[in-house]
Amino acid sequence: MTAAGAGADRPPALPSALLEDSAEDLYENAPCGYLSTTVDGQVAKVNATLLGWLGLARADVVGRPFADLLTVGGRIYHETHFAPLLRMQGELGGVALELVAADGSRLPVLVTSVVKTDADGRPLLIRTTVFDARDRRTYELELLRARRQADRDRERVQELAATLQRTLLPPVLPEVPGMRVAAHYHHASPDQVGGDFYDLFPLSAGRWGFFLGDVCGKGAAAAAVTSLTRYTLRSAAVYDDDPVAVLGNLDAVLAHESHATGSRFCTVIFGVLTPTARGCAVTLASGGHPPALLLRADGTADYVPTPGGQLVGILRDAHFAATTLVLTPGDTLLLYTDGLTEARTGATRARFGDQALREFVTALAPSPAPAVIAAVADLLAGFGDGLDDDTAALALSPNRPE
Repeated sequence: MTAAGAGADRPPALPSALLEDSAEDLYENAPCGYLSTTVDGQVAKVNATLLGWLGLARADVVGRPFADLLTVGGRIYHETHFAPLLRMQGELGGVALELVAADGSRLPVLVTSVVKTDADGRPLLIRTTVFDARDRRTYELELLRARRQADRDRERVQELAATLQRTLLPPVLPEVPGMRVAAHYHHASPDQVGGDFYDLFPLSAGRWGFFLGDVCGKGAAAAAVTSLTRYTLRSAAVYDDDPVAVLGNLDAVLAHESHATGSRFCTVIFGVLTPTARGCAVTLASGGHPPALLLRADGTADYVPTPGGQLVGILRDAHFAATTLVLTPGDTLLLYTDGLTEARTGATRARFGDQALREFVTALAPSPAPAVIAAVADLLAGFGDGLDDDTAALALSPNRPE
């Protein structure tokens, strides 16, 4: 290609006058605001874009301190933070401020300022770029409203969950003649209704029924099964308080429910207290639930075997068997759900486990029911985030003779 041909491909040069006019137009009508101030903050030059945003004439701005364009809070911030930092650093960017327009309205902006210096480093003037942040402020306010609404919704969910949970547990345990009883419920999440449950209620002839269990799952579905389970256990015990018969009735009800609506099952221990001259007799039957712990008056503790207990509501022809023990003064029977033994502890996040629980309660023996439950509550609180499941505990102990 010839030199002449190469020159013909170049765009024609713009006249210098047009370039100067374009530069001035770019400054005046830029998509952002520009202004220059003296070192002491007096506005020396301002572009049309910023004047248009504010609804002010050039004469209204030039010669005034830049801080006069700010809100009262902005002036304080400018004097105490913005200006000192700019002098120290020579540049400051992305600072959120508010300018006051001619009609008194506020214009949210993001301000970036740079100190221009001479060859010796002495400051000559300050150049400031102003970005319109109205869209950003609207977006931030919308996010804030959404966050507040989400917080309100969360509070309502927590309140509903707590209210529903209270309906699934006895508000207070009844007083049992000759016995001390105590219970504790640990909520793993305030947003979810747990599936753990317990109850203690009178039967005929001075006998008392009690149970503690854990429904599979959480939330509304688990709450529905928990409610059905508690109602069935109480009703079945009134009809026939033999623990094996009670669990058999519950199994039939849950199996029918599972057939109609899907899997519905739980683990549960059901027991009957019968007063005796020496304390009380306890008959227990378990449906797939962790065994109860017996803290003895002699300072020992061990699990109470409940052989043959299978999950309730999921197995065809589930088998249940009962075991009987006598609680004498100084003994305490502790029932709990598996959130306690499944808790993760230490740096390795190892499972707390059955053996550790046995050692823990052995160190407590002999202790009455309230003291045992208080210790268990402290243990649960000590697990912190290692306890990710709801946990219920129920303890019963005969009174010591006066």
